[in-house]
Amino acid sequence: MAEPMVEVFIFETRQFLDQLEQISMGSEGNGGFSEDDVNEIFRAMHTIKGSAAMMMFEEISTLAHSVEDIFYYIRELHPKQVDTTAITDIVLNAVDFMRIEMDSLDAGNNPSMSSKELRDYTKNFLRNMKLANGDDPDIDLRKAKNAQKKQPAPKQYYIGAAKPEPTVAEAAITGVTGSKHVYYACIHFEQGCEMEEVRAFGVINNLKDKVDEVHHLPDKILEDDNAAEIIRNEGFRIWFTTDMENSEAKHELDQTIFMEKLDFQELDSTAECEYWPSAMAVAVQAAESSEPIKPPMPEVFRPEIAEAPKPARKQPSGGGTESQMITVRVDKLDKLMDLVGELVIAEAMVTQNPDIAGLELDNFQKAARQLHKINGELQDSVMALRMVPLEGTFKKMNRIVRDMTKKLGKKARLVLEGEYTEVDKNINEHISDPLMHIVRNSVDHGIEMPDVRVANGKPEIGTVVLSAENAGGEVVLKIQDDGGGLNKEKILDRARKNGILTKPEEELTDQEIYSFIFAPGFSTKEKVTEFSGRGVGMDVVVSNIKSLGGQVTVDSVYGQGSTTIIKIPLTLAIIEGMSVGVGKSCFSIPISYINRSFRPDAGQIFRDPDGTEMIMVEGKCAPVVRLNQVYGIDNAIEDETNGIILILEAGDQKYAVVADKLLGVQEIVVKPVPKYIQKVMKTTGISGCTLLGDGSISLILDPQQLNIMIYE
Repeated sequence: MAEPMVEVFIFETRQFLDQLEQISMGSEGNGGFSEDDVNEIFRAMHTIKGSAAMMMFEEISTLAHSVEDIFYYIRELHPKQVDTTAITDIVLNAVDFMRIEMDSLDAGNNPSMSSKELRDYTKNFLRNMKLANGDDPDIDLRKAKNAQKKQPAPKQYYIGAAKPEPTVAEAAITGVTGSKHVYYACIHFEQGCEMEEVRAFGVINNLKDKVDEVHHLPDKILEDDNAAEIIRNEGFRIWFTTDMENSEAKHELDQTIFMEKLDFQELDSTAECEYWPSAMAVAVQAAESSEPIKPPMPEVFRPEIAEAPKPARKQPSGGGTESQMITVRVDKLDKLMDLVGELVIAEAMVTQNPDIAGLELDNFQKAARQLHKINGELQDSVMALRMVPLEGTFKKMNRIVRDMTKKLGKKARLVLEGEYTEVDKNINEHISDPLMHIVRNSVDHGIEMPDVRVANGKPEIGTVVLSAENAGGEVVLKIQDDGGGLNKEKILDRARKNGILTKPEEELTDQEIYSFIFAPGFSTKEKVTEFSGRGVGMDVVVSNIKSLGGQVTVDSVYGQGSTTIIKIPLTLAIIEGMSVGVGKSCFSIPISYINRSFRPDAGQIFRDPDGTEMIMVEGKCAPVVRLNQVYGIDNAIEDETNGIILILEAGDQKYAVVADKLLGVQEIVVKPVPKYIQKVMKTTGISGCTLLGDGSISLILDPQQLNIMIYE
């Protein structure tokens, strides 16, 4: 099995699974399945069934078929008694099963789970639903529908002898098909969809159980190396005979994914088909002719036509409604991003080359400014390619809220705001787990039971609001709930028992008390459940957010609810940083963390009773970090009045960093720290490195890690 085929199958199936999850939960929230919902779910399951069968993943295919049967029954007979919640459970269980199988395939393994239990449950559910609505539970609706559509052929009478039945040879030549319908179809796939031959094979695979005979061009779809190009230029042409009526046959083809155009018509007989190979017809014609007759050659294989230029497909006009989109592999975008990063470094090495320092080069400076402008536009364009909306990640939280409220007996709804805010694809993928933990925490710890809410004068149904907005170079995510809020006394008591108090209790602010919930092993739950009580989860949130260069804070009003705020950068690939010199070493600090910089006066830095160096910042004491002492750098300036102070902000904490001098602002392309540097010096508090214009390495400071080192 070709790897690209598996990748396309995984990609498209995952898209359908997301669609199925959202439609089914939306229908449950609306109290029933609309006609459009039924058709969409049926179409998605039908496509998954066909694609999985084509790839020979029988467990996935048969499960999709069993779920599809439920919606076929609803679509055809419009039953009055429909348990929307139970059907949604069936769809979601099937989605979960298929997602696990997609993950297994993505990891390079073969699907190994059995869907028999889910299939049996689904079939029994459909049988009981038919009984509840007064329908025959054993009837096969598809066969019954086809049987109703069949009309008996009118009897013909002849004077004298009856008209003789045509021989097999005559039937082959004249195209007699009896009561069968003969159809021709030509499918044109969307431009840029790729894998046209695989999609064509899927069409034939879906038709094989519904037709009596089928022929197609190209005739060797997967074996012919030119098949994809032929289908792309000429379309995929099919001739087939079947019991299906015109509308039903066309409907089967209309469900083809990535289909741009369908040419479809019914023929009087197979004799009208351009390409209907028949060995019997050839033999009869050869017997009646003195010259041997060869089977008709498909047009696309005729030499005189094959050599002629192929007619170009009509391109959609610019003012049309068709979307001009293509699918691109993420690793190709990553490679492009890496090349842009190298280009940024190369530009700095050219424009900041020591060999041209101090020279008056007007033309060079003009060209350098133009190069910088083009590089900036290229960088913005590549960044835009990687930006994706948070919508998909946000909508996954609907499932979390639904499952938890159902199992906990609570009532809550999720409200999404700003879900179309865009972030880098890598950040979008890594933010999913932290959001899941926080939303789960809001429902489990925050939202009260319905009777408690009513007794407290609140609506029976709680609300969790998940919102996002852009703020400069970062995105701000908020998770708010109108639950019971955080109990400071309870949190403080647990922190006291766990021994994690960092200062006297009377000196702790509300924010510092609330932040204890992010400590490893911290939980105020007395009873362990499948959702909470083990003391894991919220510390994972903090570590994941900090790994993205972000920060998380929580605030609460007891009895009214809680708000968790996450701030993360829009992208991690190329950032703006301030380069500072310490001895002969160089460090880069992300601009977003720098509050201000200045040269201190004598005596401005002092020591507290513990001997820690401090400096006054906005009326408050802040610790001082000397980079030469932290990283063991020689020949650094010891007298801070000859150096420079940078005030950094990491979360709610501020601290000062002492450096020798400022080297300037430049774009930082984040690269991993080389192993030889890790061997010769301490790298705690360093997130990566970058190359400067002179080719030297600058280590990138991680203000979040430095903050933890200071306040531990």
